[in-house]
Amino acid sequence: MKTYTKQKLTFEQFLEQCPEESLYELVDGEIVEVRATRNHDDVANFLLFGFNDEIRRQNLNYVVNNTAVFKTITANGIEQGRKPDVSVIDKDRWRSNRSAYSALEEPIQLAIEVTSTNWEDDYIDKLDEYQRLGITEYWIVDYLAIGLREYLGNPKVPAVFIFLLDAEGKYQRTLFKGSERIMSRTFPELALTAEQILTA
Repeated sequence: MKTYTKQKLTFEQFLEQCPEESLYELVDGEIVEVRATRNHDDVANFLLFGFNDEIRRQNLNYVVNNTAVFKTITANGIEQGRKPDVSVIDKDRWRSNRSAYSALEEPIQLAIEVTSTNWEDDYIDKLDEYQRLGITEYWIVDYLAIGLREYLGNPKVPAVFIFLLDAEGKYQRTLFKGSERIMSRTFPELALTAEQILTA
């Protein structure tokens, strides 16, 4: 009997083979479809539109979208293709090659993941990969309160976590819940509370 091992895809192969309909990530060498509920999309879109308004209001040099894919590397050296629910990218970097597909290999300014059934990816894998890549600011929006108690407390309550890179390249975590005003390094004048985001 012969055994066949499915070859793991590289990031470049993922970009070539990824179907154009729907949304996908490269996870452990395999193309994985990313699906979301309407509630999940409402939360992500609330932030996307809010950031767009803030970028226009302050004339900031950013682009915000929900389609950018970028390459990360795991601790074991495996290439991943990640697509955050919301990405904030330096406009000059984004527009440096406008005919290219939306894949990036450099760190972006801000990545947001809205939790869903694969919440462990957001809290563990993506947290490590985004820190390793050097993404300055990473948010986890846990509107379902499905993460671990070590993060959410007991009883678990919906929360927004903001991770900021420190001088040593390590994330420092801050928890926001209820009426607490979000404190973002990317958008320091952002006037949103955790509750406004979590109940969008």
